[in-house]
Amino acid sequence: MSIDPSSIPNFGGKPDNEPPAGPPGGGVIRPDQEIVKQLLDQMELKHVVDDEGDLAAPWETFRTYFMFRGEDEQEVYAVRTFYDRTYPLDEKPKLLEVIDGWNRQTLWPKVYTHTQEDGAVRLIGEAQMLLGLGVGLEHFVSSTVSWVRASIDFDKWVIDQLGLEKDAESGSAGPGESDGGPEQA
Repeated sequence: MSIDPSSIPNFGGKPDNEPPAGPPGGGVIRPDQEIVKQLLDQMELKHVVDDEGDLAAPWETFRTYFMFRGEDEQEVYAVRTFYDRTYPLDEKPKLLEVIDGWNRQTLWPKVYTHTQEDGAVRLIGEAQMLLGLGVGLEHFVSSTVSWVRASIDFDKWVIDQLGLEKDAESGSAGPGESDGGPEQA
């Protein structure tokens, strides 16, 4: 099964005039990693499969993973973004206040903190979809595209909320330098 290019939401780019490649109306599918790879290719996003078999799209300051988990590895589809920027443990209360604001204002990704053994705090964003007996192709595609877009938007938003744009503007080696585009190999 291939992705219908017309089902990929247009976020201001030129419309894609390619004829539909999938079933009429999108159809109900049982998504898998190959379908996500096709979608990422059509979105022109670099992607890799890691050592654990998970599909990831790397950016300069974060990585977004597309994972299937549960019974038969197909019960839940999760898009999880690991942001590389670290924060000191004593800034965690302020960080929680900021991400609570994001979580109240938006539907996805829901963002939470992870404290590493060395005391560094990182942010993780996540959205999930129950697959059940299948999902509509258009719903799957638009959700995945929206979740990727929101992951990029969150990175920009948290930079603004925490005043990290100064680091990005100064050209420092700090983590706020990403333009949101996929990292180039």
